[in-house]
This record gives sequence, C-alpha cells and structure tokens, in this order.
Amino acid sequence: MKRVHVIVEGRVQGVGFRYFVQHEALKRQLTGWVKNNDDGTVEMEAQGHESAVQLFLDTIEAGTMFAKVSRMHIEQRDVRPDEKQFRIMYGGGL
Repeated sequence: MKRVHVIVEGRVQGVGFRYFVQHEALKRQLTGWVKNNDDGTVEMEAQGHESAVQLFLDTIEAGTMFAKVSRMHIEQRDVRPDEKQFRIMYGGGL
C-alpha cells in the first residue's frame, strides 16, 4: 500500500477537475480525498496499491480536455488503514 499527498497547479478549478480525480481514483479502488484551495490549486491524498496509485498520478498529470496540469508536487504519506472511500471535500475542511 502507498499513500501520496499531491498539490496540483494549472487550470484545475472550475473545469470539473475534482470530479475527474474522484472518478479516476474510484476506477482504481483508491481511497482519499480531493479539494480546491484558495490559491487556485487542487490538493489531494490518495492511497491504494502502488501500481494503481502510480497509474492514477500519471492519468491526473495528463489532465482533461478542459483541465491543464502545469505542475504536481507529490509527497509520500503514512497509509491510513481506516480510510474506506475517496471523497470530494467542500469548504476547505478535512
């Protein structure tokens, strides 16, 4: 198992990027969360099998027709075995 914390820069707000992230995470059976930050970035944590996490990161970095990722900051985090879902966070709170 692997868990990553990611800050995504680029055109990633107002373009459905969080929903794209959640869809890709669920497709790979990852858990975690995603949220918009006030500075225009999108922040997330994702965990699952190492190969699934890497494929997820590669897909997210490629963006979508509307979302353009210019930079991703990725850090390893401790796995949270109690986490059971991947959710979109609203209002900036964890």
